[in-house]
Amino acid sequence: QVQLVESGGGLVQAGGSLRLSCEASGSIFSINVMSWYRQAPGKERELVASSFSGGVTTYQDFVKGRFSLSRDYAKTTVYLQMNSLKPEDSAVYYCNLRSGKSDYWGQGTQVTVSS
Repeated sequence: QVQLVESGGGLVQAGGSLRLSCEASGSIFSINVMSWYRQAPGKERELVASSFSGGVTTYQDFVKGRFSLSRDYAKTTVYLQMNSLKPEDSAVYYCNLRSGKSDYWGQGTQVTVSS
């Protein structure tokens, strides 16, 4: 059984910063991908950034230069540092783990950016 526990969301003014954390526990393959997705009201869930177990990190264009994804392999934890936040970044942010043939999701954490 795999569990993902997220933390770090909240309310921040435009231009501010937040740091999200996602810790995975359970039976996890060494080769995996940990990602952050987000979903705003009335919109589809979209990929934000991914950390591959081989060391590669990828970002969607709309967060490049503002968000930074890091990973603690010992703790199977990923951190999403979000800087220069914009109101359009407001959404529920979800952590995702792809391990083997399985997909796991966290419960989501709300990020609200006020203008």
